[in-house]
Amino acid sequence: MPLASVAQAPVHSVPSVDLARYSGKWFEIASYPMFFQRNCIADTTAEYTSTSDGTIRVDNRCRTDSGFDEATGTASVVPGFGNSRLKVWFFWPFKADYWVIGLDPEYRWALVGNPNRKYLWLLSRTPQLSPELLKAALASASAQGFDLAQLRYTVQSTATPTQP
Repeated sequence: MPLASVAQAPVHSVPSVDLARYSGKWFEIASYPMFFQRNCIADTTAEYTSTSDGTIRVDNRCRTDSGFDEATGTASVVPGFGNSRLKVWFFWPFKADYWVIGLDPEYRWALVGNPNRKYLWLLSRTPQLSPELLKAALASASAQGFDLAQLRYTVQSTATPTQP
């Protein structure tokens, strides 16, 4: 007799995000491997900048075997979710859900995912997280039903990669 599948609770974004505090440079601590990052080997960062038209400029950068790879995109806030849900596009007309699903009260780390749990990024304001902050961030991801075994930890050349 086949086992019944257990329905997972929906993914939820945090209640609100202060975009002024969220803006700036973030270091990728870990992520689910994704096609667009296939050539990245280290030093992955994301920088968010508010623009005059109300959108957010997204600059992603990573080290590759041959130098650096960069991609610039645009994000717009999804109304009604306290700035915690965005639509991001790097290649028009393709937009993707960008939900802040976990956020340190002091904005030291952020978890970004999407409602189908195919993408997850753990970001930090510093190239590495303390064990306590890493544990809190991973607990937040796990509580949302994300599989931590899929995470790939990112090497930051200014720090030893953070792993549990």
